[in-house]
Amino acid sequence: MAQRHLDPTEPTATATTAPPGAAAAAAPGRAAPADTEALAGYLRAQATEFLRALRLHRETGTGTHGPQGTGTGTAKAPPPAGPVDAARLLRRAARRLSGTLHTFQPLLDADWAEAMRPELAWLSGTLALEHAYASRLERLLEALHRLSGSSAFPARQPGRAATVAVTVPAPQSPPDRGSLTVGAAKAGALLDRQLTLARTRAHSTALQALGSSRFHAVADKVALLASEVPLRRTTAPTAGLRPLAAAAEGRLTDAVAALPLVTAGNPYNAQALIHGLSPDPAPHPQDAQWHQVRLLLRLHRYALEVLRGEDPADPDGDAEGPVASQDIRLLAAGEALNRHRDASEAAAAAAQAARTPRIAPATAYALGVLHADQRHEVEAARYAFQHSWRKEPIRLP
Repeated sequence: MAQRHLDPTEPTATATTAPPGAAAAAAPGRAAPADTEALAGYLRAQATEFLRALRLHRETGTGTHGPQGTGTGTAKAPPPAGPVDAARLLRRAARRLSGTLHTFQPLLDADWAEAMRPELAWLSGTLALEHAYASRLERLLEALHRLSGSSAFPARQPGRAATVAVTVPAPQSPPDRGSLTVGAAKAGALLDRQLTLARTRAHSTALQALGSSRFHAVADKVALLASEVPLRRTTAPTAGLRPLAAAAEGRLTDAVAALPLVTAGNPYNAQALIHGLSPDPAPHPQDAQWHQVRLLLRLHRYALEVLRGEDPADPDGDAEGPVASQDIRLLAAGEALNRHRDASEAAAAAAQAARTPRIAPATAYALGVLHADQRHEVEAARYAFQHSWRKEPIRLP
């Protein structure tokens, strides 16, 4: 179990470790002991979670589709879902460590933080790819079910690193939907081939990353971090937990202010849909702004965890469960931005599949309708974000 971190808001946070007046007598340019202890406690706890997830991953196997070290499903039956959970926990701890180093870098050794943060970001991004491709394919197949009412989709073959089979039944639909119904099965098969291949490659990349010297160097540094946090000896007078957390919140507020929230306040944003449905293969120019807000919101949440001395359940789209003492508004906004990212990436995958040479017109038509549907989902997520963001903050009891 992770240790309970000291809360810098409590007046007695340093009473047991330093005599009265010790904080005032600290050398100029040093952060308050309560701040450094709270930050160090949070980093140690996340490093411990990282090491625990790594041990779990090694105990349950390095792959989710076959025996350890092979990545195939031909030698023995697939192991239980332990490696999936372990990889998720690794990503979770790596994200929080990297985000905390980014926000509170003035309190940490500069050279160490600058070298450590990109390595943690590399690890988190590499481990997230397989899950992203699996979720994307499942999302697109569910949308094809919903749009066409057809159940004729490619059957999953044993041992394939495809996706979880779609279990959502097709909704009731008119008996004839013309070309969409005709092309839906072939569109689903094409998406299955492309995204399954991408997921298989991502799985192999993750296995190679976890066995590389680069990963072992990161794990060694995290192991040292679990016992000793390299704090900076001298800091600026404004370098404290609260000023740095407020700066992270300010960056988020500025990024949200730059978003077209007035336009997103309309349930049907025709102008954005016109741009999103254009044949230009380049991403929609507004998507990058929304993705940046999502990252800044995540950094803001991690900074609040450090301030409160908490380690809640992960609401980043990789886990489910209650979250204690979190801002409901931030949770709702984060969920909307996660849906925005998923829908925009799914729309891009549908558009890429539609550019496959020599596909049947009915298949291209089905993929075009699917792309339009996901761009509508993008606008719906933007509407949900602005609706939740402009509400007054409400705290859970």
